[in-house]
Amino acid sequence: MFRTFCFGICFLPFLLTAQQTATVFGRISDATDGQPVEFVSVYIKGGGKGVASDESGKFAIQVPAGQRLTLGFRRVAYKDASADILPLQPNARFALDISLAPNQSNLEVVISERRLDEGGMVKEKNIEELKLLPSTTGNLESVLPHIALGTNTGTGGELSSQYQVRGGNYDENLVYVNDFEIYRPQLIRAGQQEGLTFPNIDLMRDLSFSSGGFQAKYGDKMSSVLDIKYKRPDSLRASASASLLGATAHLEGSWKPKKDGFRAFRYLLGARYKTTRTLLGSLDVEGEYVPNFTDVQTYLTYDINRDWQIGAIGNLNRSTYSFQPQSLARAFGLVDYALQLRTAFEGQEVDDFTQAMGGVSLTFLPDRERNPLYHKLLTSVWRSQENERFDILGYYILGELEENLGSDDFGEIVNILGTGTQHTWVRNYLTADVRNVEYKGGIEIQKDNREVNLTRSHFFQWSAKWQNETILDKINEWERLDSALYSLPYDTVALHVRKVLKTKNELSSDRFSASLQDTWTWRKDGVRELQVIAGVRGQYWTMNGDWFVTPRAQLLYKPLNTRRDVSYRLAGGLFYQPAFYREMRRLDGSVNTDLAAQKSGHAVGGFTWDFLWGKRRPVKMRLIAEAYYKQMWDLVSFDLDNVRIRYAGENDSRGYATGFDVRLNGEFVKGAESWVNFSLLRTRESLDGVQHRARRVGEREGFNVKDVPRPTDRLFTFSTFFQDYLRKNKNIRMHLNFTVGSGLPFGVVDNNIIYRNPYRFAPYHRVDIGFGFQLWKDAWRRTSPKNLLRFTRNTWASLEVFNLMKVANEASNIWIKTIENTQYAIPNYLTGRRLNVRLRMDF
Repeated sequence: MFRTFCFGICFLPFLLTAQQTATVFGRISDATDGQPVEFVSVYIKGGGKGVASDESGKFAIQVPAGQRLTLGFRRVAYKDASADILPLQPNARFALDISLAPNQSNLEVVISERRLDEGGMVKEKNIEELKLLPSTTGNLESVLPHIALGTNTGTGGELSSQYQVRGGNYDENLVYVNDFEIYRPQLIRAGQQEGLTFPNIDLMRDLSFSSGGFQAKYGDKMSSVLDIKYKRPDSLRASASASLLGATAHLEGSWKPKKDGFRAFRYLLGARYKTTRTLLGSLDVEGEYVPNFTDVQTYLTYDINRDWQIGAIGNLNRSTYSFQPQSLARAFGLVDYALQLRTAFEGQEVDDFTQAMGGVSLTFLPDRERNPLYHKLLTSVWRSQENERFDILGYYILGELEENLGSDDFGEIVNILGTGTQHTWVRNYLTADVRNVEYKGGIEIQKDNREVNLTRSHFFQWSAKWQNETILDKINEWERLDSALYSLPYDTVALHVRKVLKTKNELSSDRFSASLQDTWTWRKDGVRELQVIAGVRGQYWTMNGDWFVTPRAQLLYKPLNTRRDVSYRLAGGLFYQPAFYREMRRLDGSVNTDLAAQKSGHAVGGFTWDFLWGKRRPVKMRLIAEAYYKQMWDLVSFDLDNVRIRYAGENDSRGYATGFDVRLNGEFVKGAESWVNFSLLRTRESLDGVQHRARRVGEREGFNVKDVPRPTDRLFTFSTFFQDYLRKNKNIRMHLNFTVGSGLPFGVVDNNIIYRNPYRFAPYHRVDIGFGFQLWKDAWRRTSPKNLLRFTRNTWASLEVFNLMKVANEASNIWIKTIENTQYAIPNYLTGRRLNVRLRMDF
């Protein structure tokens, strides 16, 4: 025993050193389309136990600490890869991203250390996961509130793909697809009218999203930027899906001449159809709903040689919505004071929105060692033709319900509060044309000092853009309201119509914008990485001679080779938003061409922490947290009516937004990605020259206040998406989507100035659940060679239940006025519970 004890004492330091390990983890994807690659063998060259990547392409392997080693990556049909790993500290975590190239492609394997998130943006590469999420709209934007910080759908709810970010409205968000800026319709007033948005998830490779403090290379909006990259396909693939809400199909592939390894023609084709008739059938307004939305788009690229590439993008999007209302019975109020609105309708609504977009790009991107310069020239045109036609007559009665359970009249109207007619007539036509030409360039200068493992680099980027905009807007609408056979507003001499708009606006203008940005990176292997991104933007608008220059900056810092994989971010700058068209249109239909750009200053700070959770079976998790403050001035005040934004048309407001966002995502269940989002927000404003007042509950007299809630002031939002599967059968999965948010503010229509937005809608809460069944995948080909679905790569069937709890969420109000000038706000509700069946096949 004494000898054994002495032997242990002598060799204890060596035994402890041998037990000290570090972790190398990351994700393995296909270099052609960015999709995850499973069953890749990851091993330490020269010995050691290996691991294999999972269905998401993720891996984690324990390696000895304090030793330099080489990891190998091997899989059938792919080129082998290896990565040199510098000595790591005990318990340190080191991240790698590997893009494996197929054997028959001319692509090279790319291995990169997972460094700072590019520009501090949230990046999502696992698009395949998003395709399986339950969605009522079929649009990518409907899942943004679950993957992005500080994002919610606002008043549109599940019917809308529009989103609000950190107190901004729907018009404050930038969207890019392969560097082409994407525009949206102007006349949409309700979620029922919304069709398919531009981004097609079947064509996407990855997406990046910033909720504020974004880089100067992006455009001039005040809230967010969504940057989408489409695939560069290297092989023939396709997909098709069908459900009760529509259908999709896509085809991708490439053609390469045998004699020239650099020339290649690549194509992406996508088609989508959407109908929300099933969902709209759950609304309390009975009638005939006929919504039909179609979208066809393509993205083509041709690699002329190793350095030059031509790209072309095209899209045709058509949305038609026809509605013939018949009747409405809507109860609301309290238990001891219940009201009901009953309406019988005549007439119909017919809307159609057609958008077409085409663009061409020419890119020069040589090998960095031969030439560090890159150039890109883009030109595009976009046209939107929007038509609204209403002629709806409603005969209503508003009354108090009998709430006594013992009464024979229980549930019937026993006291009539108002009766009358509401007639809405609309003939609005808008045509918008946008043409632009943009040049982008950049140069990367890198200096390496291998003696001290130090890398310094500068990445200069610049751009210049010309844009022409032409608007033709014809407005012709009126509303007649009478109560108890008296037309409102009441006049003993003349007959007045409550609201009349009849104008014609024609505008044409040019915009000139430019940007300059430098990304300075300082990295010392095994110590730290520091990145500073600074730049300026400028714009001049010929409409009113308005011009501005705005600086923006970001600081990103990440300590390396430590036990905690944490990176930090600070960002700030000025973000101005010049008007497009809707902001200039006043409530009376006239246009304010002297409208100045809305202005804001951002300050954002936060961190990203990647860690392993659990001891027995640790899983990879990521926590992102950010706090922000936005000061805003020269704002154009607005009110929200469903998804319609009614601008004042004047720079008449100033305000602020502040809050905190946190997102936790990872594999709560191994092999199934889930996430949780939580946001706190406070956004207020004050109208110029107005002393705002507010009332306490139960008091008639008001008191002065400094500011009032903006229409987007949602105090908190909590959303979670959770996935799980059967323990003995991972091919049967469950998707649970839960969202809850405090109510948005609103005010009395046509009198929302002094006592501005004093009321709030009921809190929004909703649960969607889906059950997915994987009917076939390529890995079963050997065990099931005669399966009927063997002609596909993957086949999924799913059953989805929308609004599982059948919650009546509020979207807007109908205002009923009596002859005594008393107004009642009757809520418009969103959809009820509905089932959807979906089948998806990948070829």
